[in-house]
Amino acid sequence: MAPLDPKIILRPMALSDLPLLKLWDKQHHVIAATSDDPDNTEAFGGLDWVSELALVAPDYQYIMAEREGRPIGALQIIDPYTEPTHYWGEIEPNLRAIDIWIGAADDLGKGYGETMMRRALQLCFSDPEVKAVVIDPLSSNKRAHKFYQRLGFVPEGRRMFGDDDCLVHRLRRDIWSDQFPDD
Repeated sequence: MAPLDPKIILRPMALSDLPLLKLWDKQHHVIAATSDDPDNTEAFGGLDWVSELALVAPDYQYIMAEREGRPIGALQIIDPYTEPTHYWGEIEPNLRAIDIWIGAADDLGKGYGETMMRRALQLCFSDPEVKAVVIDPLSSNKRAHKFYQRLGFVPEGRRMFGDDDCLVHRLRRDIWSDQFPDD
């Protein structure tokens, strides 16, 4: 694995990030990563970011990734067992779930996503109670599957989340610590 990009930092998302989030939600690659509906013109089903950021709590976080002070992408980290929307339904405790996206198409393919994800995993596994991290890329998003599997995630099976056909993956703590002992 490549070393972490030291120029990328993670910070809590703020209301001042809303214009950028709304811009990114209209980017084709972000829409394609969040829906199989070719007619969608906005990612995340037109999510109301003001309401979404109001839900922020220890078990429901939005994080902005910056490279040299320039926002490049975003993450959501939740405790799927306790978070208020119950998106994951019945699931065991002591997990975290991550969503990740690169905002501008020009920032794709530069390794930023790997650093973002590894830093997010550091945050998740800094809690000694967390035994694994789960993710839910669309079943059709083969590029995401390769990305997550390269980081040690193992596919668990397909699952419907609303209208979204996803391939759930899991990364256990022991696999992460073996694969990234210096992270």
